[in-house]
Amino acid sequence: MNFRDNLVHLRAVNNMTQEQLAMRLGVSRQSVAKWEAGKSYPEMDKMLALCQVFSCTLDELVQGDLTAREADSSLAVSGSAQPEDVFGYDEQARSLASKVSNGVMAIILGVALCTLFGAIGEAGEGMAQHVISSNVFVSLSVLLLFAGIAAGLALIIPAAMSYSAFVKAHPYISDFYRPEDKAQARSMFSRELIGGICCIFLGVCVMVFLSDTGYEDILGTPAMLFLIAIGVRFIVHGGLMLGRTNLHDYNKSAGEYLTPEEIASSDLPHEQKQQMISAHKSDKRVGAICGAVMMLATIVGLVLLFTTPLQAYFWLAWVVGGLLCGVIAVLMKGFDVTIG
Repeated sequence: MNFRDNLVHLRAVNNMTQEQLAMRLGVSRQSVAKWEAGKSYPEMDKMLALCQVFSCTLDELVQGDLTAREADSSLAVSGSAQPEDVFGYDEQARSLASKVSNGVMAIILGVALCTLFGAIGEAGEGMAQHVISSNVFVSLSVLLLFAGIAAGLALIIPAAMSYSAFVKAHPYISDFYRPEDKAQARSMFSRELIGGICCIFLGVCVMVFLSDTGYEDILGTPAMLFLIAIGVRFIVHGGLMLGRTNLHDYNKSAGEYLTPEEIASSDLPHEQKQQMISAHKSDKRVGAICGAVMMLATIVGLVLLFTTPLQAYFWLAWVVGGLLCGVIAVLMKGFDVTIG
């Protein structure tokens, strides 16, 4: 007996499709088909995973005769069974959406608080300066700015690292979402998008309303930023929750988290490998350009922060930088710009 015969029997007797077995192993259906056809063999980690799935030893799977083994009731699934989230992808994606959206909101709220206390510090006599000097308010505003940025990064960076590690471990996931799951995600995105836009529009209206009252700097700008923070949180969360259901794009863009060597040595189909390597090159170039843009935005923002006439508008540098990065990414991916 050989590995091919054992694998074909174990999968068939347990009523598994090639796609269902591939989903359990984190490989493509084409990889399982090649193993069963004797055209290729799985790597050692996949061999061990197969042994775990079918409760056998490596020697039994590769050199033994398992064709007499009967079905394992704990493995058997019906041919029409809905694919399952074997690796916990949905939980990982939901966590990423929650932490990234809250992190972005925390950063913008930090800017809002910085603007509020900075404006109070510059308001002149008649405010709390009878008791506290303006320098204290300015120092507090800077402290709140960095506190907001730190809180946001504390949420975003670990979530991004955890997601990156997950993708590296599972570069291919079969689509287990049902049509109603995707419809629910689209509905949620629509609600959060509309809610986010309404919050941002309300913030602009508050700013316009207070522009002629003399409280534009003290109340108008901070209130607008508070509402923008909430609106952006809704939009980012809804977008990530919708994007999590598109596993085709997940499988295609997994190359962003893998090195070209890891992609080449994976069990993925040749066509998908080429797509992932191409996407990896494009993402590397986009990342380099956007990194340079945001560094420039940071320099401009710091210059504005310490330039008294424009101090209240220093945060616009990061907004403009972020928008430029978004435009650059969309254009480069849209026109499939890659490094040759």
